[in-house]
Amino acid sequence: MRIGSLKLKNRIFLAPMEEINDPAFRMLCKKAGAGLTYTGLSSPLNPKELTLDDKPALQIFCTSEKGVKDFIKKYDKKVSLWDFNLGCPSKLAKKHGFGVFMHEDLESIEQILKVMKESTKKPVTIKIRKSPKTLEIIKIAEKYCDAIGIHPRTQAQGYSGKPDLDFSLKVKEMTRLPVIYSGDVNEKNYRELLRKFDFVMVGRAAIGRPNIFVKMTGKKMRDITFKNYLKLAEKYKLYFRQIKFQAMNFTKDQKDAKKLRLKIFEAKSLEELKKILLLS
Repeated sequence: MRIGSLKLKNRIFLAPMEEINDPAFRMLCKKAGAGLTYTGLSSPLNPKELTLDDKPALQIFCTSEKGVKDFIKKYDKKVSLWDFNLGCPSKLAKKHGFGVFMHEDLESIEQILKVMKESTKKPVTIKIRKSPKTLEIIKIAEKYCDAIGIHPRTQAQGYSGKPDLDFSLKVKEMTRLPVIYSGDVNEKNYRELLRKFDFVMVGRAAIGRPNIFVKMTGKKMRDITFKNYLKLAEKYKLYFRQIKFQAMNFTKDQKDAKKLRLKIFEAKSLEELKKILLLS
C-alpha cells in the first residue's frame, strides 16, 4: 500500500478536520491504528510553530504560491506527505477565496501544485469537493500529485445531505492516481467503500472516538479514553478551551452524556474539569 514513495500500514486514514485534529488527538488516532493522520488547515504564511510528532499529512491552504516553498522546506522532514486543500466550504474560505472557492482559478491551482511538487520528494495530494470544475482540476493535479482525495458534496451542501458516491466513482474511473474517499465513512460502510476506492478517510465518525480505528483495523489494544487524551494535551500544552472542547467530544456513547457535557461546559479550569471527569 503506497501513495507515491510513502508506504502505509493500512488504507484507513484520519480525515483533515479543523479544530478537531490537534496534536494530541492525531497521536491517539495513530496509536489506535489510523494508517495516516491529517492536520487541519495550515497557511504557509502563518509563523506559528506546528507540532508534528505523528508525522502527519500536512494540509495547506492558500491562493498563491507565496511562502509555499519555504513552508515545505521548514517542515518537510516532519511530515509524511503534503496535501493541498481544494474543498473547504466555510464562510472564511469564501471570504478569502481558498478551498472550494478557488475552483475557477485553474492557473493559480496549477502554479501552487507545481511549486509543491518542486519543493519536496514527499508525496503531494489534493483534497477536493464536487464542482463543475472538479474533473478539470484533477487533470491538472495528475501532472503533479500522487493521489486524489475526493469529498463528493458540493459547497452548498457543506457537510449536510448525501455525498454523491457515483461522482466519486466517476473520479476513480477517470484518473490513474489512487483515490482517497471522504464522506460519511464509518464502521458500517468502510469495507464496502474500500472495495471501490484505494483508501478511505474517517472524519466526523472519529470525533471523540479514536477507538474507531481500533475497530476498523482490528488492532489489539486497550480502549483509548479521555484520560489518554488529557495526558498528551498537557504534554503539548494545549489551551484549556481546546481540552474542554475535546472533553465534550469524548462523551459520545457515554451514559447521561448530555448532563455530562453541561457540567463540562460550565468548568472554569483544568482542575475543575478533572474533578467532573473523576480524573483527579
